[in-house]
Amino acid sequence: MRVIKYVTGFIAFIAISAAANAENHSEDKAGRPKLVIAVSVDQFSSDLFSEYRSTFTGGLKRLASGAVFPSGYQGHAATETCPGHATIMTGVHPGRAGIIANNWIDLGVKRDDKTIYCAEDERIEGTSFGSITAATQGDYVASAWHLLVPTLGERLKTLSPDSRNMAVAGKDRSALMMGGNTPDMIFWWRGEGFETKQGGLMLPALAKFNADLKTMLARPRAPMAVPAHCEARNRAIPLGTENAVGTYRFQRPENGARIFRASPDFDAAILALAAKMVQDERLGTFEFTDVLNIGLSATDYVGHAFGTGGVEMCINLSELDKNLGQFFDVLDEMGRDYLVVLTADHGGHDLPERLQQQGAPKAQRVDAKLNAKDIGVQVKQALSLTGEDPVLYADSPFGDYYVSLALDADTRARVKAEAIKQIRNHPQVHAVFDGADLAAMPMPQGPVQEWTMKERARASFHPDRSGDFIVLLKKSVTPIATAMRGYVATHGSPWEYDRRVPILFWRNGMSHFEQPLAVQTVDIAPTLATIIGLDVPQGEFDGRCLDIDGGVEDSCQ
Repeated sequence: MRVIKYVTGFIAFIAISAAANAENHSEDKAGRPKLVIAVSVDQFSSDLFSEYRSTFTGGLKRLASGAVFPSGYQGHAATETCPGHATIMTGVHPGRAGIIANNWIDLGVKRDDKTIYCAEDERIEGTSFGSITAATQGDYVASAWHLLVPTLGERLKTLSPDSRNMAVAGKDRSALMMGGNTPDMIFWWRGEGFETKQGGLMLPALAKFNADLKTMLARPRAPMAVPAHCEARNRAIPLGTENAVGTYRFQRPENGARIFRASPDFDAAILALAAKMVQDERLGTFEFTDVLNIGLSATDYVGHAFGTGGVEMCINLSELDKNLGQFFDVLDEMGRDYLVVLTADHGGHDLPERLQQQGAPKAQRVDAKLNAKDIGVQVKQALSLTGEDPVLYADSPFGDYYVSLALDADTRARVKAEAIKQIRNHPQVHAVFDGADLAAMPMPQGPVQEWTMKERARASFHPDRSGDFIVLLKKSVTPIATAMRGYVATHGSPWEYDRRVPILFWRNGMSHFEQPLAVQTVDIAPTLATIIGLDVPQGEFDGRCLDIDGGVEDSCQ
């Protein structure tokens, strides 16, 4: 009996007997796949895919042999994790889905902390997103209740109640926005192990899985080898007097769980758990189609901590390619008939200190005084307003700004007008849009790469949650005023480096082709719906079906 070991980076987890576990299902390529796997690689931009594509030898190379759409777009302006993941399996723009950002402000919520996290249920008494720290991971109930539309897996169960809709990710918001409100099984990382939603169904093997992982994390981790194609990137970029990036190789000391997320080993563990779910729950072995959503989060943490241009990202993508290849090999040994789509929730931008060395002199960090508190003080002075309470609220220098509800209507209007005027005059601000104007606009149509900035902002806008006005920064302005350890670069802008992501479809036996024209991540759900025979009423998707046949047949018919 041949035994297959799934070795994910530093973890040798699952011993699977191919003879005992392989399912004998014929694969009718004209028929529905038994298992749909949607993979989101957090912060995996089209730029990174293009830059490293020639180096891939594993899972990413396999996916690039299928239907390749290198210019997939997250069409909306708020290119953040929660909105981006919400588009992938709903087929709906964030403005309709209600997921306008990772965080927004609700001045009417009945708690002191007015910041709302996209994947919390603030209706639960005693919760507070503001209590989240790196140590505690927050005092809130993780939930997808803010998601106003169903995911593909949820829609599938209306047609096929026996189908399973499952999700696993490094972040709760990634798993929840892809799995939806009613997943059959869902897991995400929380501090020292994977957990599920309140009242969720547990995988029987999860306790041992977490225990094995904890044992591994208690041991030191040697530095990873630098692949030959990464050597030129192995160069320090100083950030202040006590910090630098560009040479880290993901070594960890004993009990180094705190820095585990920002390493390729994190995605390896997520894929190991995904493989365990497929094996133990026998996904893809029955007559109906199952859906497994996988959110790989390490690339995002690596991008934030080290930027996208150094040896860290180069090593990370090499390991991602290898780990995905091992994951697919295990599925093959199990005998599963599966269709994979891989994309990203958003792209990312490198840190300005490195960009300035690489022909981008306008790359810069945001002015520390471009924020709701400081602008609010200036507005009060300009309007001769008294009192200690803030007049403006925002979660970051860009995005949604809210005017205090404690002011009377006339004063609110004057504060809004003055704030818009002052922010528009800031040299790092590209545009400011009045929320009332955005609310009056239809959802944008036409070629996504040609959308105006106002249309991009409209795709993110929800009238009940979005700000009184929306701020967009100029190109190459990083909205981090001061680089700090673990947070030197980011995303979230309406610019192409944050909007454009790859979309790759693969199924055994499908013909390879590449379509360079722009498509959207909201096209993924209608494409999968057609392939699995799910009839969705017209108008419920914002996207369209993509023909991934690559030949004379049309997979959208």
